[in-house]
Amino acid sequence: MSDLAKTSAGMSSGHQEQMQESESGTTRRDFVVMAATAVGCAGAAAATVPFIRSMSPDAGVLALSSVEVDVSNMIPGEMKTVMWSGRPVFIFRRTEEAIKEARDVDINTLKDPQLDEDRVIKGNDEWLIVVGICTHLGCVPVGHKGDYDGWFCPCHGSQYDTSGRIRKGPAPSNLEVPKYEFISKTKIKIG
Repeated sequence: MSDLAKTSAGMSSGHQEQMQESESGTTRRDFVVMAATAVGCAGAAAATVPFIRSMSPDAGVLALSSVEVDVSNMIPGEMKTVMWSGRPVFIFRRTEEAIKEARDVDINTLKDPQLDEDRVIKGNDEWLIVVGICTHLGCVPVGHKGDYDGWFCPCHGSQYDTSGRIRKGPAPSNLEVPKYEFISKTKIKIG
């Protein structure tokens, strides 16, 4: 057989192998590419898991996500400060006079209008729980101070009433009321 005939015969058989591989739908190269892609994806997923886990809060942070406070020894008119999630929280056992003062305010005159009834849990109106951070620049206000016997922020003069609502000064909004609940008559769970 001549060299030309051998080359033609070789091409025919090579061409025939290619035709058989394309008819079956996959080649060896396709398989290697798919296997390498699968291994690469699995490796990327395995590398991502520790990174995502590192973004979850640790047990110490989760433990601080709520705090239980015993208020059995608080008398009307007393304020108590506790720490919750790294922030001070004011617990104020209000007197009847303090509640009446807060409810007699015309909310249309307030910078951040909110009824006192919406800032407490119904049936436990004497208890006001607010985050103790001034809404102006994040200072900690002082209790039973100012013109409204609520809280006074000495840094820039913001004054809050006995419902924690802004009444005077540069603060734009009321003191925040955190999520809380009474788990008994003498225990409050904040958070």
